[in-house]
Amino acid sequence: MKRRRGQPFVKAAVYAVLLATSAFMLFPFAWMVVSSFKPFEEIFSGASFLPKHWTFHNYVSFFEQRSAARSLWNSFYIATTSTALSLLLCAMGGYSFAKFRFPGRGFLFGFVIGTLVIPFAVIVVPLFVMMRNTLHWVDTPWPLIVPWAANAFGIFFMRQYMLSIPDELLDAGRVDGASEVRIFLRIVLPMARPALISLGIIFFISSWNNFLWPLVVLPSPSHWTLPLLLRSLQGPPGRTPYDVLMAGSVISTLPLVIGFLIFQRRLVAGIMAGTVKG
Repeated sequence: MKRRRGQPFVKAAVYAVLLATSAFMLFPFAWMVVSSFKPFEEIFSGASFLPKHWTFHNYVSFFEQRSAARSLWNSFYIATTSTALSLLLCAMGGYSFAKFRFPGRGFLFGFVIGTLVIPFAVIVVPLFVMMRNTLHWVDTPWPLIVPWAANAFGIFFMRQYMLSIPDELLDAGRVDGASEVRIFLRIVLPMARPALISLGIIFFISSWNNFLWPLVVLPSPSHWTLPLLLRSLQGPPGRTPYDVLMAGSVISTLPLVIGFLIFQRRLVAGIMAGTVKG
């Protein structure tokens, strides 16, 4: 009886902590959105949280920036293309490690997982030299698409999920005369849709927010992505147009928030399904 009486208070305390933590995490985003509708003088005045004079001029000024629309398109094109290519290659790699037996499979899979511990700062210089001298891809979208297409995290993620696909379904397809390519396209990929959606969201967000590597390989403003454009708005102390910068930050964040709200259930379902077997 005492335990039952104390349960409502425990739940209330847990909910209170969760609400406080959520408010603490959401406050910077809310401040950014509200500041994007403020004139420059009101952003740091501290007079009130909400704007006294609402304005959409900040968004107009952002799109008046040179190559603003082009940067938005570049981010969308690079993120979409790299996500699609990564999903295909990681699904193929995960399927191979999960369902095929071949010599050295364990060692090769361990090597792939081992690459996760290598910091990006270690390979950025040799990778840039390769992009510039060998492939001549500097100042093109390809360095942001191809090098990360088959990455270790994606292969591991898809391998863990595809372990849960019954081998009997694949054997039934082989008995019916289906080729391995047909089995992969018609049986494996449809069954792995939750994992593909989850991994696609992760890849898209990572590519959309990528800053360091585009800063290295995209020197021309016409090829900039949104993070590089936002960085170009930052000037010397006292010279940064924070009103326009806040508007650009909202535009950069809004597609990710909308996509997450739409696919959040499938994202959680795909991540949890990959932990069933391994």
